[in-house]
This record gives sequence, C-alpha cells and structure tokens, in this order.
Amino acid sequence: MKTLALSEARHLPIWRRPVTLLFLMAIAMPLSFATWSALLNNFVIERAGFDGSDIGWLHTVREIPGFLAVGVIAIIVFMREQVLAMVSLALLGVATALTAQFPTMGGLLTITMLSSIGFHYYETVNQSLQLQWLPKDRAPQVLGLLIAAGSAATLVAYGAIVATWDAFDLSYNFVYFASGGLTLLIVAYCVIAFPQFESPNPQTKKFILRRRYWLYYALQFMSGARRQIFVVFAAFMMVEHFGYDVDEITKLMLVTLVANMVLAPVLGRLVHRFGERNAMAFEYVGLIIVFVLYGGIYWFGFGALMAACLYVANNIFFALALAIKTYFQKIADPGDIAPTAAVAFTINHIAAVFLPALLGYFWLVSPAGVFALAAAMAGISLILALMIPRHPEPGNETIFSPYMPAPAE
Repeated sequence: MKTLALSEARHLPIWRRPVTLLFLMAIAMPLSFATWSALLNNFVIERAGFDGSDIGWLHTVREIPGFLAVGVIAIIVFMREQVLAMVSLALLGVATALTAQFPTMGGLLTITMLSSIGFHYYETVNQSLQLQWLPKDRAPQVLGLLIAAGSAATLVAYGAIVATWDAFDLSYNFVYFASGGLTLLIVAYCVIAFPQFESPNPQTKKFILRRRYWLYYALQFMSGARRQIFVVFAAFMMVEHFGYDVDEITKLMLVTLVANMVLAPVLGRLVHRFGERNAMAFEYVGLIIVFVLYGGIYWFGFGALMAACLYVANNIFFALALAIKTYFQKIADPGDIAPTAAVAFTINHIAAVFLPALLGYFWLVSPAGVFALAAAMAGISLILALMIPRHPEPGNETIFSPYMPAPAE
C-alpha cells in the first residue's frame, strides 16, 4: 500500500485526506459499539438473567483490554498505527456481529473480551492519530466535529432500532449482526481508498512515563474511574429501577445523541476560546451536581423523567473530555504522542479493572452510595483541573511549573 507524507496529503481529493479517514473511523466505531451498548442491558437481563453483580463482572472483563492498552507500544514496532486502527475496528465489528450467539455468562464474557480488545486498541491509536494529524490551532474544533460525526452515526443506528424493533419484531441477533457488518464495510472501504499517511514526527516506540506529564496521568485516572460508574450503572438503573425496555432506552440515547451532535462542535470551540482549565472545571462542577441528583433518585424518590434528564446532561458534560486530549497535545513532545496515548489508556483503565465488579456488590446494598462516590470523584477531578495553567505548553504543564525545577527527562 502506498505511503504518503502527511504534508503531501493536502494535494489529495477531500475523500482521500487524513481528516476524512478520521471522520470515517469516527462513524464506523459507534455503529458497532453504540448498538452493543444500547441493547446490552436488556439482552443480559432478558436472555442471560443478569443481576447487578453480573453486569459489574461483565464490565470489569470489558475493561481489561483497556488496562492492557500499553501493549499497543509493542505492536506499533512492527505494525503502523493506521493499520492497527483498521484491524482493531474489524475485530470490534466481528465481535459485535456475533454477540447474540452467546447468551450465557461465559459466552458473553468471551465475546465481550474480544469486542473490547478491538474497541480499546482502536481508541488508543485513534487518539494518537488525531493528535498527530490535527494542527494544534484547529484540534479542539475538529475534535468537536468528530464527536458530532460519531453521534450522528449512532443516531442513525438508534433511530433504526426505535423505528423497526417493534414494527418488524427484530431479534437481538439481527441487530447485532447488521451493526457489526456495517462497521466491517466501512473498514474495507478505508483500507482500499486511503494511502498510509506518514507523520512528520517519528513516534517513540517504547514505554515512557514522564514526570512532567503527571497531571495528565492523574486526570486520565480520575476520568476513567468516574466514567465507569456512569457507563456501568446509569443505563442499568433505568432498566432495573424504572423498567425501561429496549426502545425506551434507545429513545433516551437518541435524545442524547442529538444534543451531542448540536453541542459537541460548540464545546470544541469553547475549549479553544476559554482554554482547557476552564472547560474542565465547568465539566466537573456539572458532573458533581448530576451525580448528587442521581443519588436523589433513591434518597428522595425522583422519578424517571429526572433520571432521563440527568442521563442526557451527563453525556453532554462528558463531551468536554476532549479538553484532556488538547491539554496533552499542548504540553507533549511530538514524538511522545503514540506511546503516551497507550500509557494514558492503561492509566485510564486501572480503576476500571476492579471498580465495576466491586461496585456491583455495593450496588446491591446502596445504589445511591455508588453515585455519591462518583460525585466525590468528580470533586477530585475539579481540584486537578484547577492545576492546569491558562496557557499550557512544554515547561508550563501545571500552575506549579514556574516554582519547580524542570525534570531531567
């Protein structure tokens, strides 16, 4: 396959440029992953008889490949990041297509592990490619547009589920197979249509852990821990506590997607205008409020409408996580992007390996307590975000940098 320098890609037609490939990948991934997520809670309850501890174990297994994302560093020694992205997306598509064939605890854990390897390794190299291929002055805006593109793809998938699930009495097997197949078709097109793009900055192909990136690592750790509570238990609560069925859960996700399609590009521009520090502070204050109100569902008996509004608000706040990416892009050495993306994904998933299973048992005792813990985590994230300087750059990674000697690395 032809290799082309990134600087030469501007001469290509728009449908073969790197940014177009990023958009196609942003569309391909959620077609599988979002469909899997939309149907999962109903599928495991109806077909596999899962309870809170079972779903916690499933998500713990799902996060193990994320914890092992540092293995990407070893793979890119002999495989280009762009190729690894395609392989990972293909694995995600195949695993999603076969999910309904394994309606048992053991079967779901196995197929979830394969799906998760594809998802997490794709996300690791995709983040690296985004930061390498996008100029710093346009990265927040384009990242916002990429989030909107992914939301639009998911909107199409969810809209199809809502419109056809009851009308055509669809099966879990058909929907999973169709969504996984669409991802595979897009992957095939990307492999055929695009050359291999060569970044101007060769990436370090070994494990690195730099002291001056410590705040980035801390933000990633807290983001992963906090996000797990929402991903695992928010939708599960809607099914378990309020009895939402497949089309109701999907309609809720549709509202979320429309909001993200409209607001994600705006949020990207706001990050560019007001800076990563202010954007993250706003996000974490909002998440503290959201998680406290989630607990109020159990403490004060808030109804399904309040829960649905909180679910949408939570997803909108999470779109501001792009600020963590652009913060790192501003402070990083260009050659550190790929290995640090892998290290950061592992750090992001440290808590994810044990937290879902542990909190699954806590959920059986106190669902409100689980959300209170998430609010506390958002508070810690807020404190960390306030340590980001107004204009981060190498040598000015935190507000303490002017008062500390530069590390030897």
